[in-house]
Amino acid sequence: MKYDLIIVGAGPSGIFTALELKRRNPNKKILLIEQGKPIEKRSCPKDKTKNCVSCKPFCSITTGFSGAGAFSDGKLSLSPEVGGDLPELIGYDYTQELINYTDKIYLEFGADSRVEGVEAKEEIKEVRRKAIEAGLKLVDCPIRHLGTEKAQEIYEKIEKNLIDMGVEIRFGTQATDILVEEGIVKGVALTDSLKKEKHEEVYADFVVLSAGRKGADWIKSLCVKHNISHRAGTVDIGVRVEVRNEIMEKVNNILYESKLIGYPGPFKDKVRTFCQNPGGFVSQENYDNNLAVVNGHSYKDRKTNNTNLAILSSHNFKDPFNEPIKYGTKVAELLNMLGGGKILVQRYGDILDGKRTWPHELSRSNVEPTLPDAVAGDITSAIPYRTMTNILNFIEKLNVVVPGFAATETLLYGPEVKFYSNKVEISKDFETSIKNLYCLGDASGWTRGLMMSSLMGVRMGQILENK
Repeated sequence: MKYDLIIVGAGPSGIFTALELKRRNPNKKILLIEQGKPIEKRSCPKDKTKNCVSCKPFCSITTGFSGAGAFSDGKLSLSPEVGGDLPELIGYDYTQELINYTDKIYLEFGADSRVEGVEAKEEIKEVRRKAIEAGLKLVDCPIRHLGTEKAQEIYEKIEKNLIDMGVEIRFGTQATDILVEEGIVKGVALTDSLKKEKHEEVYADFVVLSAGRKGADWIKSLCVKHNISHRAGTVDIGVRVEVRNEIMEKVNNILYESKLIGYPGPFKDKVRTFCQNPGGFVSQENYDNNLAVVNGHSYKDRKTNNTNLAILSSHNFKDPFNEPIKYGTKVAELLNMLGGGKILVQRYGDILDGKRTWPHELSRSNVEPTLPDAVAGDITSAIPYRTMTNILNFIEKLNVVVPGFAATETLLYGPEVKFYSNKVEISKDFETSIKNLYCLGDASGWTRGLMMSSLMGVRMGQILENK
């Protein structure tokens, strides 16, 4: 069977490629491959069980239509300064144009018209002054917050719209390889996600790989197998921090999300905050081989007494080691081992005291963990010394901006690892070193988050309109 375009992965970059291309050229024959389920069939049983049951064959939080974005906090960052390195490839001003264009599409499908972090200009100046005092940089990025539950509604509308426009979506189908002849992509090899029995080859003039953060390791394997130009990128390893809303109240009200960047001593590595969730929930995501990592969600209408955010330490490797994804995976595996397959949690004060945290100590705290099956323990036994030192010194600086952040009862969950560290070499039109093969989104190593992945898909649809 022959298509004009095959898209592998129904995350934001993949679905916005199909949406924009179909709108511009309705005659294009598009096949969208997704190993997970339609969004209306995605659900996490943990809401009822209170414990992760390790869903097979894939975690519903990370896999399915709209990818991990459907179960994220649903924040659209409206600045090119946030969300990866795409502006380096296509230009800062053009990235902003695409953000504005893509944002209108989200509004069309029901996104909240309110933009956070743009009104309290004088208060923002005060937060920036404190950040400067602490040696940190504040990126005051406008945020459109969809909310976890509202994001699912929006993506379900997009899913139905794609089907109505004639996009063929094959759920429960896994791409195992790309078909290449004489340096030109010809199609994709497929199999059934569950049974792994049905093997098929489908062909197209163009192939887009948009496998998401979950598919970053698979993309790396394709790069090695087919000699696709790529390089080792940055691996981000860190923790998910949880405090009472009272601690973060001022920053939450002014900015909603305070994106802070620093280079704490003694190593001067880049450390940053990421994915802040006022009134949110700490969550667990499962990747291949039951690898459990921590994340955070924030609903529009369902709130807790806590705010959570990630603190991530960036690491770059050179010769002779160039496997950042494997490095991050090993750190996460070690933390999982110490937690008996669960997420570990430790109080900040216990880390400074050189002791593990015990369950009864958590029960005394003002901060009630929002991840009910997290295991109290010692994350410092698994997180590398350099990374842990970076995180602790960054928290000290953050306490200047947000007094009370470095309290004894502040909770640190691990592991939080971002699997986008393989960077595929692509042109300004997102084409790889194999002709007619394109790579988008977090799996490409160029984006981080909903907006940048979505706009990369929008631009891809525009590029393919007349091809």
